[in-house]
Amino acid sequence: MAQLGAIFSIIAALGGAALLASVHKIDEGHTGVYYRGGALLTSTSGPGFHLMLPFITTYKSVQTTLQTDEVKNVPCGTSGGVMIYFDRIEVVNYLIPSSVYDIVRNFTADYDKALIFNKVHHELNQFCSVHSLQEVYIGLFDQIDENLKLTLQEDLTNMAPGIIIQAVRVTKPNIPESIRRNYELMESEKTKLLITQQTQKVVEKEAETERIKAVIEAEKVAQVAQIKYGQKVMEKETEKKISEIEDGAYLARQKAKADAEFYTAQRCAEANKMKLTPEYLQLMKYKAVAANSKIYFGSEIPHMFVDSGSAGSSIKASAAIDIVGEQIMDMD
Repeated sequence: MAQLGAIFSIIAALGGAALLASVHKIDEGHTGVYYRGGALLTSTSGPGFHLMLPFITTYKSVQTTLQTDEVKNVPCGTSGGVMIYFDRIEVVNYLIPSSVYDIVRNFTADYDKALIFNKVHHELNQFCSVHSLQEVYIGLFDQIDENLKLTLQEDLTNMAPGIIIQAVRVTKPNIPESIRRNYELMESEKTKLLITQQTQKVVEKEAETERIKAVIEAEKVAQVAQIKYGQKVMEKETEKKISEIEDGAYLARQKAKADAEFYTAQRCAEANKMKLTPEYLQLMKYKAVAANSKIYFGSEIPHMFVDSGSAGSSIKASAAIDIVGEQIMDMD
């Protein structure tokens, strides 16, 4: 009985061990691939617990989410023969789950060593071999990331479709110390030159600003002067127009006054002419005789003498007045 119990215990232990060996777990973001006797099986599994034949079948978990492969200390020889080293190159990539079987079958589960690490070494050396140290270290350094990404993706699309390169990050390479010091000195001088150029631009900008301010000020003064000149011209023109209006009004008044005087004189003359009738003259004669006691008439005195003392004298005075009246009428 003791022997049967021991045998049963052994069988149970072996069964438990087999059960434990057959149960395995695949994490999220991974795909399981299986080997039997070293041969890759066609079946794959997703995340979760799975069973397999114990002690005969083995498995590997292949990551299918975004991962970063770091390629370190990559040597690179430039076209001028200078050896430089890239400390770290990061390749961000992921594997499409449906392509896991083909990739593992052709390049094993450690596919990134053959398809990424080795390719990075090769492509970087290809790039450096056709470019100078100046181009690799400074001139074209900003293009290395994108060029390496495009080249890797193109090769992987042909060799191993299913691997996607998301990004490539390349650190600044290490160069010989003597050359590095020269580059630092060159950068220092370049910085000084840039500072000088920027200072010159600032001075030029300030001078340009002062010039613009002076031009604006001059234009403002000119505009003000033009406005004042225009105001003076308008004032003079207004004064001229006012003077012309006043002169016209004065001439009109003088003309009206002259016309009035002429009209008055004319009407007086016409009235006087109408008064010079025999009856009016007779009346005036009598008034004159009544108002004057003596009358002297003629170019030589006393050709005519009128004396109010006698009747004969009155008759002579009356005759003289008649002669004067006839002369006045003849003049009109």
